[in-house]
Amino acid sequence: MPRGIARGQGKGERQSETADSLPFSRYGAGVNRFLIALAAGLLSATGFAPLGLWPLTLASLAALLALVMRAPDWKAAARLGWGFGIGHFVLGLNWIATAFSYQDAMPVWLGWVAVVLLSLFLALYPAIATGLAWRFGRGEPLRFALLFAVAWMVSEWVRGWLFTGFPWNPLGVVLIDQVWLGLAPWIGTLGLSGLAALIPGVILWLVETRRWRSLAGTMTGLAAIALLPDPSAIAAPANDPVRLHVVQPNIGQQDKWREGYEGQNFIRLAKLSGRPGGAPRLLLWPEAALPDYLEEDPLARTRVAALLGPEDIVLTGGVALESDQTGKVTGARNSVFAMDSHGRILTRYDKAHLVPYGEYLPMRPLLSAIGLSRLVPGDIDFWPGPGPRSIDLPGYGRVGVQVCYEIIFSGHVVDPENRPRFVFNPSNDAWFGAWGPPQHLAQARLRAAEEGLPVIRATPTGISAIIDAKGRIVASLPWREAGIIDKMLPEALPPTLFASAGNLLPCMFGLILIVAATWVRRRAW
Repeated sequence: MPRGIARGQGKGERQSETADSLPFSRYGAGVNRFLIALAAGLLSATGFAPLGLWPLTLASLAALLALVMRAPDWKAAARLGWGFGIGHFVLGLNWIATAFSYQDAMPVWLGWVAVVLLSLFLALYPAIATGLAWRFGRGEPLRFALLFAVAWMVSEWVRGWLFTGFPWNPLGVVLIDQVWLGLAPWIGTLGLSGLAALIPGVILWLVETRRWRSLAGTMTGLAAIALLPDPSAIAAPANDPVRLHVVQPNIGQQDKWREGYEGQNFIRLAKLSGRPGGAPRLLLWPEAALPDYLEEDPLARTRVAALLGPEDIVLTGGVALESDQTGKVTGARNSVFAMDSHGRILTRYDKAHLVPYGEYLPMRPLLSAIGLSRLVPGDIDFWPGPGPRSIDLPGYGRVGVQVCYEIIFSGHVVDPENRPRFVFNPSNDAWFGAWGPPQHLAQARLRAAEEGLPVIRATPTGISAIIDAKGRIVASLPWREAGIIDKMLPEALPPTLFASAGNLLPCMFGLILIVAATWVRRRAW
């Protein structure tokens, strides 16, 4: 009998059932459990956009936990978590491979090598979660379920900052289209991830202890939630006087920097921007919408200004250059410029959280010597900006800006001392195939719900969207379709609890789970 399943934990505590009484025990002999965990990880990724099959994610986690509970030691438990993580990340991050098809300096096949290598590393985080859960929760399935949820939250928190952080596709995002989205202002994304990790463990405990009525009630509740209308389909109030004009020109990455295409691309932007009318409007263009260096090129500013009415302002992505005292260009900024109808640059935001290997090449002398290059064309690395801040636009108030990838960092998207009316998230998702854009949109919705602020996304190929302060999609443009969104700005909510306390809230949620696990240890179940 595997250690940790039937061993008692103290006076009055119930001995667990034998391993054979638990689900999936028929796989115990003669089949590599690592491969089962790997397959479960692949299946779990179908809960993310664009598929959104979140019940399969919960079922896959239940399968993983059933295997981990039977592991002979914490090392075996960690290996199962690692196998699960490999499948989970390889499928969920398959869009990264697409980015390599737009970089002539690197072969396309290297994209899949990058996905696999990245997944092998990221899989260490689920391995940490399963190893910790086994070490401190073995012997009692309910305590194990509670501590696994805490361990998963901790592993995601570490993933969000270690080596600059990569918190893409947190587990909680699979709940984005369910009623649980309303919990985001109270427990944050990490808390939602803990909840998504807890539910399968509780179901497994109900099965193991043969609490069939409770199990039936739980499954009925989950089924009811799955059948509820998508809350994103509920229209948000649009009574704010700020008129938004979001432009999606459908300029593919293959055409973005192609020589001779600058004029055609600008014409697309100009036509979709429309003619200025009587009412002031805020024009919103994507990340890197203009190849011109606006600060150095007055003619480029004049072309843009010609599209604006007297009180219009455009927010557009572009590049700012940094030079040394001799005038030599030494760096660049991935920036958002605010311009008025006179061609004046009112203010500029510089992206703070840059993408390694995308916007800069770590260890450049070594990696460039072996033929590697960053994915964004050019030999000069981008420099980071100062971090989240709001910019003031005359007549429109304060606007928070998060360029592309920055929006995925929960708790780090708004300047709390200068709260904006909304967050502008220009992005270039043209690199990332069919899976990347909807995943990016889902994470932007979580930021809106957490902060109680509308989030406006403008991308070249989709998915551009207006998201209200509860994380619901007011309007959007499909992937790879040119178009505009012309609507009024949804109202911001008062600062949410998360906006005030940030990731202290999921920390408190985790502590509650730990206290519950301690209480379970002292009771007989």
